[in-house]
Amino acid sequence: MKISFTHWVESDGSHLGYLNDYPEHWTQGETLDDLKAHLLDLIELFASDSIPGIRHVSELEVPVA
Repeated sequence: MKISFTHWVESDGSHLGYLNDYPEHWTQGETLDDLKAHLLDLIELFASDSIPGIRHVSELEVPVA
């Protein structure tokens, strides 16, 4: 499974980014690999449903009449 993320380097050298499915939840790392590790932590946290208010995208099947 692959998950898209957006990232950039700030002027102080820190790497910031977020999972594209959760753009309101940014994280940071000292390096790109460190940022990726933090993003993986977010994926685990979001999958646990232990954070109130996390928005999820799902599909609803509508029966055809």
